[in-house]
Amino acid sequence: MKVQVGEKTYNIGGGRIRNAIYAIIILILIVSGLYSVGADEVGVIQRFGKFVRSTEPGLHLKIPMGIETVTKVKVKKVFKQEFGFRTLKAGVRTQYSSKKYLEESLMLTGDLNVAEVEWIVQYKVKDPYNYLFKLKEPEETLRAMSEAVVRRVVGDRAVTDVLTVGRIEIADEAETGLQEVLDGFESGLQIVTVKLQDVNPPEPVKPAFNEVNRAKQDKEKMINEAWEDYNKRIPKAKGEAEQMIAEAEGYAIKRVNQSEGDVALFNQVYREYRNAPDVTRRRLYLETMSEILPKLKELIIIDENQKSILPYFDVGKDGKKEGNGGGQ
Repeated sequence: MKVQVGEKTYNIGGGRIRNAIYAIIILILIVSGLYSVGADEVGVIQRFGKFVRSTEPGLHLKIPMGIETVTKVKVKKVFKQEFGFRTLKAGVRTQYSSKKYLEESLMLTGDLNVAEVEWIVQYKVKDPYNYLFKLKEPEETLRAMSEAVVRRVVGDRAVTDVLTVGRIEIADEAETGLQEVLDGFESGLQIVTVKLQDVNPPEPVKPAFNEVNRAKQDKEKMINEAWEDYNKRIPKAKGEAEQMIAEAEGYAIKRVNQSEGDVALFNQVYREYRNAPDVTRRRLYLETMSEILPKLKELIIIDENQKSILPYFDVGKDGKKEGNGGGQ
């Protein structure tokens, strides 16, 4: 490269400058084409606005000069949308807005009552391509569909179910229904959870609802106490009845066995009596007297053949024999 200064001409090394310029240009192109994708992201590459590929976390190259553009989509982060309330500041002591969002929370139940329903929807991006190109505003679509699905589910329930025992079932049904709708729209979003935060009757009728709930709680309490008393008394009565039946059966068996034994003894004595009547009669007499006499306190034996002074044989209480008169 020649440069003329006045009348003199100087030769400058143009090749080196040109190479340096080229190197700088190439370096700028490389630097402008470099991009990094975070660990929780996916890079979506567009060439002249048309989707060409997706890139995983790490350092990558794209065609610079605006020919290829990259859009980073967080696919592992869980997002949240609130309905019927707003969080001002999250933390240990979360602060909520005092404003009422009745246009979102006020709903008609299946029995034509009104309830204020507050809930949250947690979601994440499962398909970056559908998330970017299938819907114009996927978050707004999610909000609209969430309201529609929750209103439909609440509209199929009685107000008592919405306020009390049916909240978990409502949340589960809303989660399933919302996911089906979003999949039908190819939104690229995945519902993580739908959770009812707070469900209350409207302010003008809240005292009446509270009275009804207290009455129902008192009713349940009385029913539970009655069942508790029932479970105490009935088993005890059944046990006593079974004990009485067992004692009666034992007494019956005892009486039957005793009767059978008496019959067997009588039959045996009867057979002996037929074989030897006199001996058996005397033995029975002696056995009977041996049972009776020890039980008597005083015993007087009179001789019926005596004609004179009445003789008797006195057996005193102390068991000593005393004689009076002419005999013993």
